[in-house]
Amino acid sequence: MRRRTVHVAAIALGCALLVLSGCGGGKRSPARAAAPRATARAGRPNIVFVLTDDLATNLVRYMPHVLQLEHAGETFSNYFVTDSLCCPSRASILTGRFPHDTRVFDNSPPEGGYGTFSERGEQRETFAVALRRAGYRTALMGKYLNGYTPDARGGSQVPPGWSEWDVAGDGYPEYGYHMNSDGHVRAYGHSARDYLTNVIARKGLAFIDRSAAAHRPFMLELATFAPHSPYTPAPSDYGKFAGLRAPRSPAFNAVGVDEPAWLRSFAPLGPRQTASIDRQFRMRAQAVQAVDRMIGSIERELAAKGLARDTYIVFSSDNGLHMGEHRLRPGKLTAFDTDIKVPLIVTGPGVPAGRTVGAMSENVDLCPSFEQLAGAPAPASVDGHSLVSLWHGHRASGWRKEILVEHHGRVQDRGDPDLPQQGSGNPPSYEAIRTRDSLYVEYVTGEREYYDLARDPFELDNIAAQLPPARLRRLHRTLARIEACHGASACWRAQHGAT
Repeated sequence: MRRRTVHVAAIALGCALLVLSGCGGGKRSPARAAAPRATARAGRPNIVFVLTDDLATNLVRYMPHVLQLEHAGETFSNYFVTDSLCCPSRASILTGRFPHDTRVFDNSPPEGGYGTFSERGEQRETFAVALRRAGYRTALMGKYLNGYTPDARGGSQVPPGWSEWDVAGDGYPEYGYHMNSDGHVRAYGHSARDYLTNVIARKGLAFIDRSAAAHRPFMLELATFAPHSPYTPAPSDYGKFAGLRAPRSPAFNAVGVDEPAWLRSFAPLGPRQTASIDRQFRMRAQAVQAVDRMIGSIERELAAKGLARDTYIVFSSDNGLHMGEHRLRPGKLTAFDTDIKVPLIVTGPGVPAGRTVGAMSENVDLCPSFEQLAGAPAPASVDGHSLVSLWHGHRASGWRKEILVEHHGRVQDRGDPDLPQQGSGNPPSYEAIRTRDSLYVEYVTGEREYYDLARDPFELDNIAAQLPPARLRRLHRTLARIEACHGASACWRAQHGAT
């Protein structure tokens, strides 16, 4: 178990937490500076975690409240997911464990989904369980894990650790879904008021109100289905961003050098395909508007209740999405940055304003971070490393050098909302390590990829075949060492290997 920078007794001192953590140095946004002083809840901060679905970094520019979060807090420029697929990524977020420890590699059984996560007992090892034991009110609203269905077949049960549970099943269309609210299943229709992101927002505001009245610290996860396909905007957002096109990076519709076999067969995109990609990108930009408004409403509610200065807001996504890069139609599952690199933006007590953090960080780090903020002990099984010291402006001296990506392919379940569509790419199983300036991938087929990101940031020139054999052996040993790690200490040591 890792050493904590702030122990439980220190957290109980309330305002002293800011001093012990070096939290007084960051400037606050005007909105925060004007807010009434929050009443400390047993000296521990509140946490609002906004987790979006398939939101790539290229959508942040269309979200004004998220851009304000960047201005008021920290942006992590090297934050990645353990797998660019919903359920494995969310399992890692909830538990702080790599897929090789959760054994959740897919959205569906036998290697994934809600059923596998539950049957393996992973629900008893989430940050929600730890925070509730520490006296927090905890709530999850929106999306849980693929395969969770709120109906009489068992989906009406509330997993351990959650004080409040408002979770939908197939909420991707944003209408016509069922939601389990604390064990009671309700059907939602197709009226404007049923739009799922707005329902989540209303329930989140009500939860904050009740938590403030109870004088209890709280952890609220707002997990939207947006902007996952079918990219359904709220009624007020249809037609926005007329003429908007998907970004045309150098990788858009490009043929790379020495591509892996699974990618080599794709032909360049034609005009109709690029027009379809542009249309879908516009819909994604429209769909995130409701998410952005939800964040604004949460901020206003925190300020009105005098909680803003005692609350961390964490914004992220479960994976990214490629849209035309490498000639691929919209999808994920690859080890390219379009799919594994996602936003992480944090504001809160002691978080310096307008700071960019380049430390190599990953979604397994969120669970121990939430637990440290709450003064809750992290289970020994956690593989990640708390980011709290970085959130408080400390330097990343001695930080990890690599992050691990683990993907089991091919995705083939026809009932999976993430089943790759024709032309979107469905790579075979692979393991990868990403450093600040390189990406190394080993496929189950025996193929390898290596991209020198300092000179090839768009991952178009695979030079694995040009590397000296000794360098390839070092890369393989580093990857194997991280693949085999279990627990925070072992994984931290493994991620300091020579690559």
